[in-house]
Amino acid sequence: MQSFFRYVLYHLMGWRAEVSVERPQKYIIALAPHTSNWDFMMGQLYSHAEGFRCEFMMKKEWFFWPLGPLFRRMGGIPVERKKHMSLTDQLARTALERKEFGLCITPEGTRKPVTEWKRGFYYIALKAKLPILLFGLDYGKKRIVCTKSIIPTGDVDAQMQEIKEYFREFQGKVPENFVL
Repeated sequence: MQSFFRYVLYHLMGWRAEVSVERPQKYIIALAPHTSNWDFMMGQLYSHAEGFRCEFMMKKEWFFWPLGPLFRRMGGIPVERKKHMSLTDQLARTALERKEFGLCITPEGTRKPVTEWKRGFYYIALKAKLPILLFGLDYGKKRIVCTKSIIPTGDVDAQMQEIKEYFREFQGKVPENFVL
């Protein structure tokens, strides 16, 4: 199946991967820009083409039948956004307990334009001592790029600014929905 996904993504669709950061056994992927539902499809195509499974968070409203069981099988974690619970603590604990852990999060948290990004991915990585791999989806040049990773230090404001700067060069599927 991996060769099928590689063929679809790289040959039929004409995308290329520019990934120079090694993916360790445990990691968080920060994926941006997130401007369209197509971003989910591209992430799934890429992970299948490259032969790895990465969990993802999605609002719980998407987990209705028949999509719910499918999303869970693909690695989906339903999130109830209105409830204030320590999901970051739960996910950090899960990461520490497992031998392998991969979680992809879109820091914008929505497909709409936002200037303040969610910081949960950063806190999960900080608590579990995981690297954050910065993956950019560039629809303008048909590239999936990861040339940088961040080790959280606790200086959230400075490192969030560094993360945002990294994504500045990428064009989302709906460019007007990506603002820094």
